[in-house]
Parts: sequence; C-alpha cells; structure tokens
Amino acid sequence: MSGSESAPHPPRPLRPATVAVTAGRPPHEPDQPMNVPITMTSTYGATGDLEYGRYGNPTWTAFEDALGALEGGRALAFSSGMAAVTTILDLVGLGSSVIAPRHAYNGSVTALTDAESRGRLKATLVDITDTAAVIAAMEADEDCGLLWLESPTNPALEIADITALSAAAHELGIRVVVDNTFATPLLQQPLSLGADIVVHSATKYIAGHSDVLMGAIVVPADGTDDDVYGALKGRRDLAGAVPGPFEAWLALRGLRTLHVRLERAAANAAELARRLTDHPSVAEVRYPGFGAIVAPVLAGGADAGDFLVRATSLWVHTTSLGGVESTFERRRRWKLEPTTIPEGLVRLSVGIEDVEDLWADLKQALDRISA
Repeated sequence: MSGSESAPHPPRPLRPATVAVTAGRPPHEPDQPMNVPITMTSTYGATGDLEYGRYGNPTWTAFEDALGALEGGRALAFSSGMAAVTTILDLVGLGSSVIAPRHAYNGSVTALTDAESRGRLKATLVDITDTAAVIAAMEADEDCGLLWLESPTNPALEIADITALSAAAHELGIRVVVDNTFATPLLQQPLSLGADIVVHSATKYIAGHSDVLMGAIVVPADGTDDDVYGALKGRRDLAGAVPGPFEAWLALRGLRTLHVRLERAAANAAELARRLTDHPSVAEVRYPGFGAIVAPVLAGGADAGDFLVRATSLWVHTTSLGGVESTFERRRRWKLEPTTIPEGLVRLSVGIEDVEDLWADLKQALDRISA
C-alpha cells in the first residue's frame, strides 16, 4: 500500500459529543497517557512560559481546550462561577451601566447590586423576554457598557432572543455576556449567536457530579477579542481566582460524559414536565422545551412547595443543580429572590435516574398535597 493510500483522510468537523470526549487530550503517541495528568505544583522552572502556579497549569489548559472547543471559542478556568462573574464585572468601566435580567442567578444579581452600592456601576434589571423593551433600555442609557443575558433564566426559565439583542447591543457599542450554565454548549453556543463572552458555573452540568466548584469564561477564538481575553486572564491571575489542579481534572473528567448525562436528564425532564402539567396540585409548569430544569408552580403556594421538598425520599432538597442526581428547592425561600418569582415555584434539577422512580416519588408527594 502506498503512503498516500495509508494516510488518514482529512478529518471532517467533529460533532459536539465527539468533541467532549476527544478535546484536551494528550497526543496519540506511543506511551502517552490517555488523560492529561494532574499537575500538582505551585511554581515552575524559571524563564519558561508559566513561571508560577497562579499563571497557568497544564491541567487547567486541558479543561480550557475542551470547553473552548465545545463553545467555539477560547476558555479560561476560574475557581468558581462567581469568580468568573465578578471578573467580567470588574472590567466594566467606573460609572458605566449594566443591563441584566430581573430573573437571573442570585449571585450574579447580588454582585451587580453590591457593585452599584459601592458606586462602581449602575445596574438596570429588565424583563429579558421583552426584546423591544430591552433594546429601548439600551438605547436610553448612554452609559451602558454591558448587556448581561441568561437564557434560560434562573429560575423562571425564560428565553432571550440572543441574536437580536446581541445585534442591537453591538450597534450601540455594548458588549454582550451570556450565562450558558443551564443550556450548556451542547444545546446553545452563544458566541455563534453574536455574544462576545460566555460564562459558566462549571460546578453544574459541566463537572456534573456535585463535587467540584469551578467556573469558566469563553471568548471568541478568532482573535477579535484578544484584548478582552488578555484583560480577563490578567484579572484572574492578579486576583488569584484560579482553580485547583484536582478540581480542573475532575471538571474535565465530568465534561467527557456531558452529552450522555444531558441526553438522559433532558429526556427525563421532558417527560416529567408533561406529567406535571396534568397534576391538580400544579398550577403552571415552566419548561423551555429543552434542557434538564423544570419549574412547576404549585397551586398551594409556599406551603405546598415547602411540603413537597420535605415529602420525597429520592429527590434531594438542595440549592445547587446539574448533577447526576435529581434535586429541587422552592426558590422563594431565599430572601433575595425577586418577588416576581411565584411563592410556589419549585426548581427541579432533573438527574439521570429512572424517570418512573422520579415520577413516583414526586407524585406521591403531590397527591398528598391535593388530598
């Protein structure tokens, strides 16, 4: 066989499930490990590219390569989702405005209101589903420097028109950030829709096993935002908002199975949303039609929601989400949750268990409420 006949064909673009498994791996060479090792060091030999443990780590790099490939950009790993969020906000000019969803992750909204209370910036919270109103708010605020989006929103599960809002923001010289934690890069790639920056709580679906705190930021890989990448990395390095090597290794290990976990969890969520709609204890079911978060609003309000989270044996009452196990909580139990979130809204993070077991556990509790 000639050399030309034995050479591999040029690879076609890989699908996301394959990218999740293959990106960020060592080269396929004899005696190379299958996985990037955990590099446990605080410093490196002088005169190289790394120098010190706060500036880089091969284990972070492997995670960043894999997530960046999935999002279609260039990633930076952070010690937590909030470390990533506050790093982005630190780049907003003094006295500038940020427009953000009124329903969004509590930590992000709290970071905005804290910065506003210290005179760092101005925050305007809007109904992100009203595209015309959001654009009007940007046009009316000459100081606006950043549009912050969630889609779906947490916990209301509202959908933003990322493409239209990004285009309008760019016409006004406003940068766009999208928190893609709920959708994950498998269901939505905001950079391809016009966003400038993507942020993740990698703690959730990406790591996926409720055992890691990590965050990430992704910017375009085409060089158009090299200055932003450099500023974000510089801020991360200066503040020390870096992940541990073991956490980065765990997050990358979780990322390898994101596609199969999400496929199962999303199928479970769709079925539970369908069944919840028909239960007499449920007044409304919020479900965007994709992903693994469902938010039923119980007809009995706060009391019914509090009963539900105490009356199951399989579902775990906890505040986080995105793990292999199914968890839930009544969101208005938190004092900072907006009053526009119904008292009876219970956010379900649907896991990968058998859907019949999940439904049986929910149904017995809901039946007791309606009785």
